[in-house]
Formats: sequence, C-alpha cells, structure tokens
Amino acid sequence: RWGATKLLVVAARDHPEVTTWPSRSTVCDQLKARGLVARRGRRVPYARVPASLAPITASNDTWTTDFKGEFRTRDGVYCYPFTLRDGFSRYVLRCDALAGYTYEATRRRFERAFAEYGLPRRLRSDNGTPFAGHGVAGLSRLSVWWIRLGIVPERIAPGHPEQNGSHEQFHAVLKAETARPPAATARAQQRRFQRFCAEYNHERPHEALGQA
Repeated sequence: RWGATKLLVVAARDHPEVTTWPSRSTVCDQLKARGLVARRGRRVPYARVPASLAPITASNDTWTTDFKGEFRTRDGVYCYPFTLRDGFSRYVLRCDALAGYTYEATRRRFERAFAEYGLPRRLRSDNGTPFAGHGVAGLSRLSVWWIRLGIVPERIAPGHPEQNGSHEQFHAVLKAETARPPAATARAQQRRFQRFCAEYNHERPHEALGQA
C-alpha cells in the first residue's frame, strides 16, 4: 500500500550499499504497470475557519485523539476504534478496539497512556462523545478529569476535521490497512491494530517528518 517515495526511502535504508536508485517517477510507472496504484476520489475542500489551536513544537505538547467510525467485525459485533497519538512525533500511543464510546473504557486507555508516556500539556479532540459534553463550556466527565490532571482540553471547530488533519489522515490509513475487510472478531481486530501500530511507529517513513 506504500507509494514510490516511501518505498525508495525504505529500500535505501535497508540497502545502504546501493548508491544509485531509480527515480520516483520510474517507480510510480512500475507500480502502475503492476496494478498497484488505486485511483483516489476527488477531495471536497473544506471552508476554512479561524482556529485557536496552539502550535505543536515538541513531543507531549499536544496529543490528538478520536474514535474512528465504528464497523462490524465478521462475527457481527460492533468495533469502535479508539486512537491516541502524539501530535509532534506522530507516534501512536493507543489504538484499541472498544465495544463502545463509554467514559469508563476510554478513561482506562488514557490512564494506561499517561502511565507509560507521561502527561501531555494539551489534548486535542473533536466535539463528540466522550471528549465533549453538553454542560458548561462543552465539558464532559472525561475533559473535566483532564483539567484536574493539569491537561488543557483543546477542541477543533464543529464540522472541521481538517483542524485535526494529521489524525484524520492516520485514520484513513488505519482503516485501509486493518479493516478492509474487518477481522473475524474484536480480539483478532485488536491484533491487527497492534501489528499496524508497530509498523507505523517503527518502520513506516512519514512525509511530515522528512521521511523519518
């Protein structure tokens, strides 16, 4: 599923003894000739809105979080993928196949991430459950808990997922590589998520990080 740029980076990394590689366009031609390039649909541009989101300049400045849209595993059970990433390094901190958008299950995943990686300064999310609520300032039980820990909740504007664009792009890759088609069960789906995250964090070149 990787394109020419990523493949060339990986090839050069794995074979440092080779000094000359084909151009990106040549690799693209080879992939197309083998039917390995899928045509992308045209993207609908978003109307830009001013965002009062803090710049991300270091790891643990801002973590981004969301639920990837639910789907059924092949046994008919719904899976709700919870995802959490470091906004600076793109490192995936959590990717869990949950049974629902519940406060209790989501909080447990945050607790495990905090125990392993420390606390971020900010947590960026959309305005959905369980990250936001209908109370004062749109706070939920989860975001109130963040505030008590000294973490600033940061929400994107309603209807503007592009303000969390890196996370949205990650979701597209996650779905394409782990859920088409879905696994047989939630446990099997979780194993797919774990294998994907290991590759995403430690093998996959990232364009935003200079292909590191």
